[in-house]
Amino acid sequence: MHHSMKERIFLSSPHMSDEGYEQHYVKEAFDTNWIAPLGTNVNEFENELAAKVGSKAAAALSSGTAAIHLALKAAGVEKDDIVFCSTLTFSATANPIIYQNAIPVFIDSDYETWNMSPKALEEAFEKYPQVKAVLLVHLYGLSADMDQITALCKKHNVALIEDAAESLGTYYKGQHTGTFGDYGIFSFNGNKIITTSGGGMLVSNDEERIAKARFWATQSRDHARHYQHSELGFNYRMSNVVAGIGRGQLKVLDDRVAKKNYIYDFYKRELDDLEGVEFMPSNEWDQPNYWLSAMTLTGKVRPIDVMEALEKENIESRPVWKPMHMQPFFEKYDFVGTDVSERLFETGVCLPSDTKITDEQLDRVVEIIRGLWG
Repeated sequence: MHHSMKERIFLSSPHMSDEGYEQHYVKEAFDTNWIAPLGTNVNEFENELAAKVGSKAAAALSSGTAAIHLALKAAGVEKDDIVFCSTLTFSATANPIIYQNAIPVFIDSDYETWNMSPKALEEAFEKYPQVKAVLLVHLYGLSADMDQITALCKKHNVALIEDAAESLGTYYKGQHTGTFGDYGIFSFNGNKIITTSGGGMLVSNDEERIAKARFWATQSRDHARHYQHSELGFNYRMSNVVAGIGRGQLKVLDDRVAKKNYIYDFYKRELDDLEGVEFMPSNEWDQPNYWLSAMTLTGKVRPIDVMEALEKENIESRPVWKPMHMQPFFEKYDFVGTDVSERLFETGVCLPSDTKITDEQLDRVVEIIRGLWG
């Protein structure tokens, strides 16, 4: 059978609610002619998301990247300031450091969490005591070791920003990721656990800083009859239509997390016994959303073998993120750590984790992968 005939199985694709919640809010925006940038949906999406994660305030923005940019600005990061950043991440985490003309220093992962290594972070603090902020990622919905990391940031009196773009719905010791730092950011990009087609959110318990971020995000327009600007502004606000989709999606977040967990458990149960296979770590303090299910391969079967076998069957899979310190654009910046993130990149593969995936499709994926061990 030619593979183009087989229905594509995606890594992670948009999944609208069966109930049509999203259309309801979008229709409301149309009916009230709030196809304007702002309106009820934007305000309510901010309130509902803040309430969901347990944060005091939220600003709805055009992307997770915009949220990181404004978090850095709110934390006072300026030209030539140093920002410690997880190296094992997507480039969207690191790019805004450059927008602020600041200097990233990339921090290695550990095998226990796949996230920022507290040991490497401590080393970085010794090397760069003048650091301005720490930008931490919760990769694939796995929580970083927050107790150790928040303790280090407090000890050195440095702002902590959590990139929770991939971890909405993940808990660390019963508390939502994205709410431990001074600022947290979420993403509603097309492949995320809930999506608005594009969009992001900045959360913080500092309501005054969130108000300031909203001001910057609307071109820093002063309260005056004429257009008056005393600060640099950005066009970063989320649109009211997009926010309507977000409000609908938020209602099904818990269902999506449950399905992502189901997918992870399925793969782990069916593939864990294979030689050289290890699944992403779970810790007793972590309740992940398992946005993507990933495993490492250190035996005779390599990630490329898995990816090619799946692609032949029209099934999408991906390598683990290539660390930032290995990227042509970022390799001139310093890196603190050993070779953990590099090893995870070389041995890791992300399996199809689409919430619309059926048991039949999961069986197919498992069968193809198991076949490689012969």
